[in-house]
Amino acid sequence: MRIVVALGGNALLRRGQPMTAENQRENIQTATAQIARIAHGNELVVAHGNGPQVGLLSLQAAAYTAVAPYPLDVLGAETEGMIGYMIEQELGNLLPPEAPFATLLTQVEVDPKDPAFQNPTKPIGPVYTESEAKSLAAEKGWSIAPDGDKFRRVVASPKPKRIFEIRPIKWLLEKGTIVICAGGGGIPTMYGEDGKLRGIEAVIDKDLASSLLAQQLGSDLLVIATDVNAAFIDWGKPTQKGIAQAHPDELEKLGFASGSMGPKVEAACEFARKTGKTAVIGALADIEAIVQGKAGTRVSTEKPGITYF
Repeated sequence: MRIVVALGGNALLRRGQPMTAENQRENIQTATAQIARIAHGNELVVAHGNGPQVGLLSLQAAAYTAVAPYPLDVLGAETEGMIGYMIEQELGNLLPPEAPFATLLTQVEVDPKDPAFQNPTKPIGPVYTESEAKSLAAEKGWSIAPDGDKFRRVVASPKPKRIFEIRPIKWLLEKGTIVICAGGGGIPTMYGEDGKLRGIEAVIDKDLASSLLAQQLGSDLLVIATDVNAAFIDWGKPTQKGIAQAHPDELEKLGFASGSMGPKVEAACEFARKTGKTAVIGALADIEAIVQGKAGTRVSTEKPGITYF
């Protein structure tokens, strides 16, 4: 099978953990232990989140004022290389020495007319007091929004339109390479009025980019790995139930929160609907069982309705 595995940023650096290289490597070891178990006989592409990592780089940049902070597209490229390096190394320690790997910096095109640019919602970087945030917004042209009792910068999260490196990814897969790409949703880019491609200050949702990647690669399975073992209704309530199987039309009606499970459900439904194949939302530690059909929330057009476990 050709499989795209999308690793969540919080799966690579769990909530509340200090943002150290050691913690990140330990979590990547958990992920790669699972991925190594499904490597034999399959073509693998690994995408990943980068939210905590870009946040750390933003905090470090804020502490160094001699030069202006690097833009988000450059930070995205930095984290693609950093996380890809660790995934390659840890997978290489588990698989036969001849197994080839490649990490590709992945540019993703977005539409300058995407409505997300009129309503920035994605928080990035450090927190500020209200007066600090307003001052920075006036100085730098930022959009800001409340975050608890503080404020943060928010940027647009436009939909991915095109993955520029899709052909090299296919070529590498055809040669048996495990490919790490589209990290953090890819590097956000758009064409200017002069016809030249440039990076932009935005964040593309990792799950939606992974769904597009899986569609364009003709993947047989999309695995969206996160820090819970399924999509749930009534999450955190006594009535909560895990979803075992769902048709995309029915799953979308449940109205998952945009800040948590919503994008994963949207990405899974889009892949299932456009390809007729299966997408699964489940836990990082269950990747092997997910591929075997034994875990996670399976989203496909094969059966109507929803079943729970």
